[in-house]
Amino acid sequence: MAIIRIDFPANINLSATVRGAKQPLMIGPTEALWATRTPDGTGSLSLRRRSDTVIEAEAWGDGADWLLRQAPRLLGSEDSLDGFTPPRQLRDQWLRSPFRVARTDRLLGCPRRRCARPKVQTTKARESRRRLCRTFGETAPGPNGGWILPAPETVANLGYADFHQLGVERKRADTLIRVAREMRRLDGLTEKAPAQVSARLQAIRGIGPWTAAGNGNRYGRRRRCPLGDFHIPNNVSWFWPENHEVTMLACSSFLPPSPAIAGGLFA
Repeated sequence: MAIIRIDFPANINLSATVRGAKQPLMIGPTEALWATRTPDGTGSLSLRRRSDTVIEAEAWGDGADWLLRQAPRLLGSEDSLDGFTPPRQLRDQWLRSPFRVARTDRLLGCPRRRCARPKVQTTKARESRRRLCRTFGETAPGPNGGWILPAPETVANLGYADFHQLGVERKRADTLIRVAREMRRLDGLTEKAPAQVSARLQAIRGIGPWTAAGNGNRYGRRRRCPLGDFHIPNNVSWFWPENHEVTMLACSSFLPPSPAIAGGLFA
């Protein structure tokens, strides 16, 4: 177990910032827990807001040191509001709960999470992921409990029958297995340009623009809204009532890259 303290702006919402990374399990508005597989092994990270400007980070497991080094990035330390000039509707929405763009630098869980979600309800996808963790994954180190996704090598050796019992049909199961088999090569994409990351992911059969786009905020990158999302046009129509039938391409044309998009406002 190790503990560090991190300076954090008083006006920034911790929950909204960490939630944008899509990885941690939020405990409450002033506390978050992230259990994951790091380059050094499994680990758990707890973030607690001890005062308006101080976050206490505590970590357990073989990956504890890596998680503590990553904690400032998870809190958006590399994000900047320079050049953030969104339309008035987006600006007003951001001001209701100001956040920074987090980054996890872990590609590991995102493609598997995104691959499990297409064509099914979110609740069913989450249930399948929970069963995958508890059937083939590992318990998270530390006193907070939780589960960690199985290692890519474990998933790569599974078959369709294993996924069938988790509620995952063959098409998604085959894609998850292919991603796991490619993961060793994909981990080197962390510092590549977004276009390169997207192209490399889409080279894997079964991964399209929507799944590939979900990786941008793993690296704290601002991006336009991802193509292929079912809900984004409806959300944009709600913000811009005059656009009754907003298409996905229209969204990408008039929503500029911004923290509000990259952080997951529409994710």
